[in-house]
Amino acid sequence: MHGLTAWILVALASSAAPAAGQTRTVQPVLAFPEQGLDDPAAYQGYQTRFFRDTKGNVVQVYLDARSGRVVNLLPDAVNESVGFTVRDGMGKPIRLEWGSGDAIISQVGNRRTIEYQLVANAPQLLIGWILLGSMRVERDLGYSERGLGLFDWPTFRLREQEELIANLDRLDPAERQRQLGFLNAGLVSVLRARLEPDIITTGMRDRRGVSAFQATLDGKTNLQLDLSPDPRDASILVNVPVVSFRANANRPIRFTVRVTTDAPALTPLAREQIFNAAFLRFLNDARVAADRARGNAARNAVAAATVSRYRQLERDVRGTELLSSKEKLMAGLPNYATYFGRDMMMTSLMMQPVWTDAMPEFVIASALRKLGPEGDVSHEEALGGQAIRENAAEYNAHMAEYFRLFRRGARAAADTALAHARALLPDLQKVRENYHMRDDEFQLPVVVARYLGNSAVTAARKKAFLLDSSDGRGPRIALLMKELGLVATLAAPYARDPVVQNLIGSPRLDSTHWRSISWRDSNAGYANGRFAMDINAIWAPRALQSIGEILASLNGIGLSQNDLAALSPESAAGSPLGDLARDPALLQRSIQNWRGAVRHFVVALTPNEIQSRVAVKLQSLPAGERAYWRGEIARTAADSLPLEFLAISLDSAGRPIPVVNTDPATWLLLRDGRDISPDAIAAVRRDVGAITRHYPVGLFVDKLGPVVANDAYASPSVWEAFRRDTYHSPRVVWGREVNLILLGLANQITGATDDAGKARGVGDAATYVDDMRSALMRTYFAVDASGLKHNELWSYEISDGTLKPIRYGASTDVQLWNVTDLAVQFVLKRLGVY
Repeated sequence: MHGLTAWILVALASSAAPAAGQTRTVQPVLAFPEQGLDDPAAYQGYQTRFFRDTKGNVVQVYLDARSGRVVNLLPDAVNESVGFTVRDGMGKPIRLEWGSGDAIISQVGNRRTIEYQLVANAPQLLIGWILLGSMRVERDLGYSERGLGLFDWPTFRLREQEELIANLDRLDPAERQRQLGFLNAGLVSVLRARLEPDIITTGMRDRRGVSAFQATLDGKTNLQLDLSPDPRDASILVNVPVVSFRANANRPIRFTVRVTTDAPALTPLAREQIFNAAFLRFLNDARVAADRARGNAARNAVAAATVSRYRQLERDVRGTELLSSKEKLMAGLPNYATYFGRDMMMTSLMMQPVWTDAMPEFVIASALRKLGPEGDVSHEEALGGQAIRENAAEYNAHMAEYFRLFRRGARAAADTALAHARALLPDLQKVRENYHMRDDEFQLPVVVARYLGNSAVTAARKKAFLLDSSDGRGPRIALLMKELGLVATLAAPYARDPVVQNLIGSPRLDSTHWRSISWRDSNAGYANGRFAMDINAIWAPRALQSIGEILASLNGIGLSQNDLAALSPESAAGSPLGDLARDPALLQRSIQNWRGAVRHFVVALTPNEIQSRVAVKLQSLPAGERAYWRGEIARTAADSLPLEFLAISLDSAGRPIPVVNTDPATWLLLRDGRDISPDAIAAVRRDVGAITRHYPVGLFVDKLGPVVANDAYASPSVWEAFRRDTYHSPRVVWGREVNLILLGLANQITGATDDAGKARGVGDAATYVDDMRSALMRTYFAVDASGLKHNELWSYEISDGTLKPIRYGASTDVQLWNVTDLAVQFVLKRLGVY
């Protein structure tokens, strides 16, 4: 009896009657769309609910009416999912409805279960594309569009694992058995069986169901899916790859879904651990106001808005809690239920007004714990099944080298390659880190500088935090110096000689394309530019400034330059970081050179240039869209004034690629808003003006928000790239960018006004504050009117001369940097916006 068979028998025996004390009914923590807060039409048949299981681990269930897909996400320590597709007897997707408002959770031993009911109004249900494993595999199934075709088996082939098994099967018997032992298997056939779920019928005649069981390739964790129709409604027939429910009478089919895992859970953080006292008072005040207004909400618009505002605040607080655990902050549910370095650090910067002092410590510690050997910040972790896939790919590479060397007779080298491959197998689920991004390297110093500059945290606490080595990688300060050393090294060429080719560039993707190394990480995101504007014009200069602030703060808490040099070779004299630390003039010259990098990205267009280029772009659009945008230009006269903006990137020759974009919003957040010098005001006006100029000239769309890019001034090849890959295109608004814009504008207003809220200057400085307030309110109300502002991103469609906001298909329901709207609301309240 192999491990999975034993687990199945235990599962069948225990799932029938879980211990009463460990079974309870729970309500959803969140649900989308939510009546009164969301427009169901914009969700296009998509529904989702979030629950907590017996360990407090999140369980998300979503139903997609367009595809008939049901996905159960378990964002636990291995990021699991269980999915299946439901169609009618003609093979068309079925819209499912919730069978009740709650779910049942239970636990037997280390096996946690959630159970809920679904209802379909159809005489027959065909269930296929059953997939148990990593959420990354579920994502890959969606990206492949395989799941839109006829049901087939297996649902998704894990070629890395298939190749691992094939390589292992080629080994001599002794070595094969040795390696099988590391994978908790005695036979190669056992490993092959783990590639697909075992699907069996269960129960008796009056209560039949079907169960699917799947073990990971190493046999360490297991998933189980149970589907059982109400016997009064339907009978069941299993003919792999299809499970069929056929109605017994003219009534909807109700069936139960049960999902069980034995993987480790995460440990949730409570809101008091996440949010500071000032924010919790703000939240409570909003609750009290909503309670008072609730009785009048049906007939009073102001009262209704008060109730709605609190409901949205509470929803975002709960969303933050769902993403937050002692182990990590997840980037988003359902698609990115893992650590993302950039997402954590950006969120830390945006949530500074509302987070506790402990949260930046958590973010910094997480980033340092995952540093690469050169000091790189991890962009993303691979867990569970995804870690197995990536470790299997590395195993296969070693094995290919082994077989090649063995054939050549190089036995010693072959044995070394075999040993490297073998060493991966005992911990095939070892977490793997992705270090291919560059923006996160420059973000960490900014987060650390703000933490060390926080006067509410004592010097003793800061020093203890940095000297802590409980993560098992030595003192955090040594890791921090390694990371700062990498930043200093990357910045050194341009700091020394500020010419365009010394900017921080992207590596080649192929002979004609450059790979994204910043947040617009779709294929089209930076319009195939080599030098991203946000890294070079925003993050690099700010990171160098932050290094200076960090070094001063470290000295202030009792860590001298000699102490740092003793802890880290990156701080020694003669190193790029050591030179900056020992030569203040060099540091200031480096910062100034990098601040000047923005000049490479400035694009200036006359009205005639705007009109001619936009006309050519509009001619490429479908007739309905072309007519709509021409009407917008006529209505707004957006093309009648010059336009200046920062290009999204530079090409390989250092020429600006003229795509208007929202990235300057990051600079608005990070800059010192107290600087109201004429040059500073002019730069802010330039960037805010491009964001708030009406599309298709700028980025602003009424009742939608600022789109993330406008390619009207770029080449047709850029248009085509964005048409094929719309993720960061003129078709979408990103919630992250909206919140950066709002927080950035608030930063300008706060910095340029005194304690009484009056402008600190006269003339242009005074009108500057009014302009920033106007831009803030326009943006806020346009985004609010979309009805989708709390989505990760959203899009639009134009029909019958009308623009309609719609949910973007790959949007994440709860996104870490989207819940930063909590900071927006808190800051707007302090500004007296409402």
